[in-house]
Amino acid sequence: MNNHLDRFIAAYGEGFSYAFDNNIMLNWYPERIMQLCPAGGSLLELGVGHGYTSNRFSQHFSRHVVIDGSTSVIEQFHSQYPDCKAKVVQAYFEDFDTEERFDVIVMGFVLEHVANPQLVLQRYKKFLAPGGRCFIAVPNGESLHRRFGHAAGLLGDLMALGKGDLELGHERLYSLNSLSGELQETGYRVVRKEGIFLKPLTTAQLQSLHLDENTIQAMCKVGIDYPELSCALLLEAAVVAQ
Repeated sequence: MNNHLDRFIAAYGEGFSYAFDNNIMLNWYPERIMQLCPAGGSLLELGVGHGYTSNRFSQHFSRHVVIDGSTSVIEQFHSQYPDCKAKVVQAYFEDFDTEERFDVIVMGFVLEHVANPQLVLQRYKKFLAPGGRCFIAVPNGESLHRRFGHAAGLLGDLMALGKGDLELGHERLYSLNSLSGELQETGYRVVRKEGIFLKPLTTAQLQSLHLDENTIQAMCKVGIDYPELSCALLLEAAVVAQ
């Protein structure tokens, strides 16, 4: 079950080339979601990933279930966060099933990994409680720094997967239009569109500037209003009533 997933484990540590970007985005978006959702209630989260989000969410929601298909990723998470209260279920997203319904579902940087994102989106509608909220975060192929790279002749195709994408096991990138369209096609209504981390330069260039935390946070705050230019997209969706 885990051979395919476990081979990307190296990209889920601090030695990853793009850990700088990941640390910013993966610490930002759970805090943003928690600003928008009252404490308490129940959360279903798809993917353990680097573990930042699962550990943080478990301190905010009363009931927190996380699904992940990789033994190695789950073991790494438990070793890093032994006191985390989240219940971790080992399963492929496409196979997971439960009678429980959740107030919030978070698909944080998941859809770019799966073979059939529309299948996942369709399947998880039934796990939302009435009035439930679904948050989806994905990398943005049309981000400002990628547009600069394209205009400078360094990037031929905005939607081409880069070295970091391949190391993480990404199957695709998204644009604001393509993600919005995919949600609408699978029976969701998009109620919020935000950006995550408005990044003007390459990772190496930003690191060379040794920017302070306030400046980094400003890039995230300004990015809220510019999803089409930010490094990643954060959309909130509700299920369309039948």
